Amino acid sequence: MILMTTFSSSGGLSSGDESPLPMGPPPRNGPENEDIPLLRSPTGSSLLHYRGEVNLSGLTDQTHYDDFHTIDWVRDRTRERIRQKALQKHVRQGGYLAKLRKSFDASSGWIVVLLVGLATGFSAGVIDIGTTWMSDLKEGVCVDDFYFNKEACCFQSNQTEYDVEHCSSWKSWSELFIHEDSGSRAYVVNYFCYVTMALVFGTLCVWMVRLFAPYACGSGIPEVKTILSGFVIHGYLGVRTLFIKALTIMMAVAAGLSLGKEGPLVHVACCCGNIFTRIHGKYRRNEAKKREILSAASAAGVSVAFGAPIGGVLFSLEEVSYYFPHKTMWRSFFSALVAALVLGYMHPYQTDHVVMFYANYSSPWHLFELVPFLVLGAFGGVFGAIFIHANLWWCKLRKTTRLGKYPIIEVAAVTFVTAVAAFPNQYTRMGASELIAVLVKSCSASDYSILCDYNQSMALNVNNKHNIYYDEVALDGVMKSLWLLTLTMIFKGFITVFTFGLKVPAGLFIPSMAVGACIGRIIGIGMQQLAWKYKDEAFFLYFCPTSVGCIEPGLYAMVGAAACLGGVTRMTVSLVVIMFELTGGLTYIVPLMVAIMTSKWVGDSLSKGGIYDGHILLNGYPFLDSKEEFEHITLACDVMRPRRNDAPLTTINLSGTTVGDIRAKLTSTEFKGFPVVLDSETQLLEGYINRHELSMAIDRALHVQGIANESAVYFSAKPPRRQDAGYPDQIGLHHVLDKSPFQISEETPMETVLEMFRKIGLRQALVVRNGRLLGIITKKDVLKHVDQMSRVDVDARLVH
Repeated sequence: MILMTTFSSSGGLSSGDESPLPMGPPPRNGPENEDIPLLRSPTGSSLLHYRGEVNLSGLTDQTHYDDFHTIDWVRDRTRERIRQKALQKHVRQGGYLAKLRKSFDASSGWIVVLLVGLATGFSAGVIDIGTTWMSDLKEGVCVDDFYFNKEACCFQSNQTEYDVEHCSSWKSWSELFIHEDSGSRAYVVNYFCYVTMALVFGTLCVWMVRLFAPYACGSGIPEVKTILSGFVIHGYLGVRTLFIKALTIMMAVAAGLSLGKEGPLVHVACCCGNIFTRIHGKYRRNEAKKREILSAASAAGVSVAFGAPIGGVLFSLEEVSYYFPHKTMWRSFFSALVAALVLGYMHPYQTDHVVMFYANYSSPWHLFELVPFLVLGAFGGVFGAIFIHANLWWCKLRKTTRLGKYPIIEVAAVTFVTAVAAFPNQYTRMGASELIAVLVKSCSASDYSILCDYNQSMALNVNNKHNIYYDEVALDGVMKSLWLLTLTMIFKGFITVFTFGLKVPAGLFIPSMAVGACIGRIIGIGMQQLAWKYKDEAFFLYFCPTSVGCIEPGLYAMVGAAACLGGVTRMTVSLVVIMFELTGGLTYIVPLMVAIMTSKWVGDSLSKGGIYDGHILLNGYPFLDSKEEFEHITLACDVMRPRRNDAPLTTINLSGTTVGDIRAKLTSTEFKGFPVVLDSETQLLEGYINRHELSMAIDRALHVQGIANESAVYFSAKPPRRQDAGYPDQIGLHHVLDKSPFQISEETPMETVLEMFRKIGLRQALVVRNGRLLGIITKKDVLKHVDQMSRVDVDARLVH
């Protein structure tokens, strides 16, 4: 008698379960099964008995990937098509409930991205408000309401005139402890409290990351790029990581470290996206579909980081996403829009504008200014190349020496040095975001800072609404600010090398922009003084007939910020859009484009790839960059395995294979799949079977009465005829066999093979000649080959 068993699709392992390979107790099939250990039994599967074969079709909709493995894009897309086809059939056969289910399935993607946008906007608002409050605690406290930051404290005070610098409700630490607001004693007390609070925030931040969520450290963008390319890192986008990252990024910024919260916000948004994909099984069970939501989440993260919804979509498309279909673009835009609206409603910037650095310049830019803009772009490219090289060198030193074993001490040391060196300089003492806002701002008649210390004259200025205008002769305050900005630029650029890569949440956008804004403001002031000194020359008379308001230094700061960020990240189109959304300066797109493109050209000529690409390579993530060109002449036969002197390729015969043979292959190898051939002699390829699905099928079958190690396994649609009724029951595995695996010729150029792995998302390709199996090429083989051709450490990749 032949026993036929059909397994329900509800059984098996979800994407979050463990691998089925650990051994368990043997089933009660007799003493003949004790020679080979049996696989661990699954839980929750239902068994229905019929006559015939063992049908395992329910396994096809299950998706499981182990930690630090790559997903199979082709199979996941196939699963989704099968699911859609089954749903359509159910709608045709069902009634209103089936149509309602279909409608919910169709709208589930929009519902998920809506929730992601709401959660991301709310998280960013809380982070912005909390960061401002914690940062102000280093300088003082609101005596009336402890939970108010300095600006909110002074705004709600009983003073008749709002003045954030002279506010009775806000007390510095020296006023609280020694009742003095100025003098050497007050300076020492404020200095000590500033450093102490910075150390408390920095140490507490790294301690919480190390204890509760190690994945919460760093920017997160290199890992998000790798995850979106198909790599699996369990727990990196989990609930615990989300909460710890959101809390500790506030502490890291408040500690005064040279880092930003903008990069980590992309990680926070992707955590929200991963959590909300659990609502619908379409995304929960399919890793490829899940990455569509994560792409939209990354756009929402950039949207709230800079208040740039369109730039967020372009950032996701250009920088992080690996698979970006047309519908994902619209969902990304919708999610970014919702996130920006929620953030704007929470009003974290405490201004009348929804952008972070509002720029409103009274004079336009002139054609001759393209020369200094080109200089700023070249500086950004050089700075980016030097920074990338220095930072990667330091991070590699941290990974290969004992320095990496003491992250808490390292963070405390960097925090102490940063706080001690930053306090004496007013530009290094303030946050990087506040510094950029000051530098890109245009001077006005009511601005009495040293950066705007110019002579003032009473006359009518045609370029200004006010009667008071600057004659643009720089006084001592401006000269002093030039030295302070030079020191700030050097300090920010130097200390960020050691800060980015610490075991704390750390973004790189704002520190890079701060360096560029400093050099931009310096060059802008220089150009302003040059134009004023030679205002009577024909050249400047042609461009600046009024001689007032000809050069706007704040514009140079904005262009310099974009140039340095472009040199570090090598972003182009998305960065231009982010910058004009960030500042509201739509008129100044051309200067931004010139500087950013020059920065990229110069940077690419000095080093390969941006900072995130460098960290992906340093951490050994299996990322195939679609922007890189493969210029070497090699063939598939040069890369495929087995090579000379290698063991033969492990295959499974189409017929004549028993359960014991398959279990022996599973226990003796770690391959993630096996080619199925007609027989061992001809090696004619019949298909490919995934290891996880094969192990699940064998595991389930062994718990059916009548199945033993001697049971025959067949992969055809119909069971073969049996001559002897005394043999154990047969097992049919044709439902888990991929009958059309991707095949290439041995003479296929590796450039073509590489494009196939990039565009299609292959996990492996089988090399054949006239239908005969010659070998296999996996993603790991492709990465190793690319690294060998590029002379990179090939053993650092985390590919399985």
